Amino acid sequence: MSVEAIAKAGKLPSAEAIAAAEMLQYQEGAIVSRTILKEGAGSVTIFAFDEGQGLTEHTSPFDALVYLLDGEAEIRVAGKPIQARTGDLIWMPANQPHGLKALTRFKMMLTMLRA
Repeated sequence: MSVEAIAKAGKLPSAEAIAAAEMLQYQEGAIVSRTILKEGAGSVTIFAFDEGQGLTEHTSPFDALVYLLDGEAEIRVAGKPIQARTGDLIWMPANQPHGLKALTRFKMMLTMLRA
C-alpha cells in the first residue's frame, strides 16, 4: 500500500511492510507529525523535524519509546543529554522531564504506552 493510500485510509494496513521514514516529508522551519496507530494501550506517531527545531522540556504520564528513523538529535531525559542518530532507541520513563532539538533534519517514531 502506498504512503498516500495509508494517509487517505487514516490507518496502517495489517500484515504489510511499510517504509516508516517515508510516511511524511520534512517541511522547512517546521515540525510535522502523523499518528499512524492509536489504540487503547497506546499510540504510534511519526515526526519530521527540520534542523534546529525542537520540543521544550515537558513530562508525560506515560512511558514512551523513541526510534530515530533518520538524522540526528539531542534528546534530554531527566536532565541527561543523549546524542541520538539514525537507528537509535531511547526509552523515556513516565513523569520524567524530556525535550529535544534537531541537530540535523531528523525523523522519529514515538510509541506511547498507556497501559
